[in-house]
Amino acid sequence: MLGNRCRERQSGHEPTGEEALEPNSRLPNFHRLSRDERIGRMVEQVPLQDADLAALADGGLSIEQADRMIENVVGRYNLPLGIGTNLRVNGRDYLVPMVIEEPSVVAGMSYAARLVREGGGFHASTDDPLMIGQIQVLDVADPEAARTRLLASRDELLALANAEHPTTVSLGGGARDIEVRVMDSPAGPMMVVHLIYDVRDAMGANMVNTATEALRPAVERITGGRVGLRILSNLADRRLARAWCVVPAESLAMGGLTADKGVQRLLEAHTLAVVDPYRAATHNKGIMNGIDAVVMATGNDWRAVEAGAHAYATRSGRYEPLSRWERNEKGDLMGSIELPLAVGTVGGATRVHPVAGVALKILGASDSRELAQVIAAVGLAQNLAALRALAMEGIQRGHMKLHARQIAMAAGATTDEVAPVVEQLVQEGAIRIDRAREILNTLRRNDTPDASGG
Repeated sequence: MLGNRCRERQSGHEPTGEEALEPNSRLPNFHRLSRDERIGRMVEQVPLQDADLAALADGGLSIEQADRMIENVVGRYNLPLGIGTNLRVNGRDYLVPMVIEEPSVVAGMSYAARLVREGGGFHASTDDPLMIGQIQVLDVADPEAARTRLLASRDELLALANAEHPTTVSLGGGARDIEVRVMDSPAGPMMVVHLIYDVRDAMGANMVNTATEALRPAVERITGGRVGLRILSNLADRRLARAWCVVPAESLAMGGLTADKGVQRLLEAHTLAVVDPYRAATHNKGIMNGIDAVVMATGNDWRAVEAGAHAYATRSGRYEPLSRWERNEKGDLMGSIELPLAVGTVGGATRVHPVAGVALKILGASDSRELAQVIAAVGLAQNLAALRALAMEGIQRGHMKLHARQIAMAAGATTDEVAPVVEQLVQEGAIRIDRAREILNTLRRNDTPDASGG
């Protein structure tokens, strides 16, 4: 039954009957609840155990576990984990765990997801989980002839690669193809062999690296050259994820702006990213705010995802936005995104870091493809939130209160002091740490009894 439900979700099937028991991410006023109340609402939908809740409360990672993860450990570095709400992808709701220190990202994603929900939610798709392993070959006397020999030896090379990971092969993955390019370089002609490898539900770096290492002797024998690098490529352009949505025009009307003008403002903001790489860089950074937050929460490699996304943004020969926005025939706003998303639900930190396991449980993605679909939708939602804020309000208006909260805490405000300090900072419009300290000192003087006990 679970397998059928997963396949139905990936095909865009709308859940009915038994599937209605799945999470409902539409949680009005979730942000107004206390942390304990948020946990309670979440546990109503996600079967978390006591150990899961403890991991969320204390960060989960012991100093002993940390010491085994990296070198020269002296401590741990905690970041907030929030829950994005309102997200609906391919007919299914998701509570989205997001790890990030920047204010407004979780709120922005949740708000944009609510707007898209009014238009039917997000739709998403992914390619098969194919990764590329690169083998550099140097000192080849006749590269074109060597290329022909390598391609003729395809079956031998694939068999050697598959022998390294029999379990992956038994699950339907493994080596799929061999490609060979001859390239000119300042160091002279060289060859690059691509091993195309289906990594199933893993991110796949270790798997692909091991397979490329195993091919070294055969590649040197076949080409007569010298093998240099053997390494995964983070430009995972065979493993693309896509998401698209419709935002009803009326949901973009606000203040003195009509629905039509609201759509126009967003399209104008997007157009600047299309024509100007300086804006495109910031446009894509906003997308990655959401994507990285989910990638980090689920224990995946956000540096690899960032590298792949920005490399993919240059595929036309110039740096461009990862998303596209346009108006449909009804006048509504349509958005889409496409980027490489090499993420896994098994292996790596997804199984080492206790909170990553809890985050995957909260999200409920059944495999790496479903996880990538959700992440792509989050990126598009984040982009919508940023464009709306920029085009209609100015980025600082929505950001101000959350930024003021950080400034108040940096000035030394206690939990009870944060709210009054934030209120005055926002009222004055001067979000500065020196002003926060002045307000805090005044507040404390007013709360201190005088010598007579008054």
